[in-house]
Amino acid sequence: MGTWLDRLGEFFAVDDDWVRPSGGISRSDVIVTLAALVLSLFVLECMRGLGSLTVVDASVELQWALTALPCFFLLTRRRLPLISASLATLSYWAIGTYVPLMSSLLSTQIAYFLVLLGGVAWARNRRAMLAVYTVILVAMFLWLVWGFAVGRTLADMAQEHDPEALLPSTVAAPLMVSIINILYFGGAVVGGQVAWRSARQRDGLIEQTATIREQTEQLRESAVVEERLRIARELHDVVAHHVSGIGVQAAAARRVLESDPEGAKGALGHIETASRDAVSQMRGLLGTLRMREAGASSSGEEDHAPEPGLTDIADLVEIGSDRGLQVHHQVVEGSDGDLGRVPGSVGHSLYRTAQEALINVTRHSTARSARVIVRVDDTHAEVEVTDDGRPRAGTSGTGMGQLGIRERVRSHHGSVEVGPRPLGGYRVRARIPLRSEEKA
Repeated sequence: MGTWLDRLGEFFAVDDDWVRPSGGISRSDVIVTLAALVLSLFVLECMRGLGSLTVVDASVELQWALTALPCFFLLTRRRLPLISASLATLSYWAIGTYVPLMSSLLSTQIAYFLVLLGGVAWARNRRAMLAVYTVILVAMFLWLVWGFAVGRTLADMAQEHDPEALLPSTVAAPLMVSIINILYFGGAVVGGQVAWRSARQRDGLIEQTATIREQTEQLRESAVVEERLRIARELHDVVAHHVSGIGVQAAAARRVLESDPEGAKGALGHIETASRDAVSQMRGLLGTLRMREAGASSSGEEDHAPEPGLTDIADLVEIGSDRGLQVHHQVVEGSDGDLGRVPGSVGHSLYRTAQEALINVTRHSTARSARVIVRVDDTHAEVEVTDDGRPRAGTSGTGMGQLGIRERVRSHHGSVEVGPRPLGGYRVRARIPLRSEEKA
């Protein structure tokens, strides 16, 4: 019994917290009500024309009123669903009791059916709806039984009984009326619940659509922020790398300008090359930004140089040596060709890590030598930069470079170790896993 009640409650969603918004009285409700009213009165006059209402003792005005009354509950079936269903049931019972023929009109039956269906479909409180409709169904059942018990229906049918019928009239009449009423009231209740569930699903889809739209906007904003951070890191790396080199070469040129003019020319040549390289990289970066903003493809009118990777670290070593820092470069591969199989984004992040580390050595350290080691195997790629110096007084940085290193490596789910070595010097080590989808 408990299981049956649980299933009934689940079907009618009595534990659902969703409340269907009140439909109010709309223009469509007014149109439906007027259409039902006109149709009902038209059917009434057709029956009068056929002589079917000659046995009705009520006046024509009362017949019109009794026919029109059920139609008006269609107007409030969405605004006051349970009250409309209850009053419609009461009026239908009164009409059927005092003028039975008037309650059998097809238009009246349709109007009452729509009111019952609307009560289930628009009831905001599902438990209250279930209670009200239980009372309505029980009351209508008892009224039907009472009609058979005290009315002349069975006697009339017994007089018209066909002797060749399989069922006697005393059995056939209650069975037929019961089936009709089960289909009538059951159809209204089930149809109303189906309509309520459809509205529930539509509301859920609207909420999901709004949530997806909000999440999409958040992802878009997050992508914009991430792109801005990436551009900021790129600009920091490019500007810091080249401007630092320009500063070192300018200082060298100033010191030897009079004593070694040729050396000063060489330093100035390095400044010229570095400045052109910086401008070229910044143009490429800003050109890529414009191309993405305009939605252009990578095969557009303007070509940009590929982003540097692990194989370009050798150029960093050469530049560092030109600045007076003795830099040693070493590549360790688990197997031949591992270096070339590192994804471009991973290689670029490790390249920028090595670049920032060497810039920091020349700016903030007394080191005379440094070592850059690149290690690659099937599962990881890493770069390690070490030096033999101590922090130079009065040259503490802003920390943005190290923050950029950590952000780059973290975006690839990698790890970073930055700090002084136990035996002196400084170490920067970035390690990034090579996932299967990247290797493929």
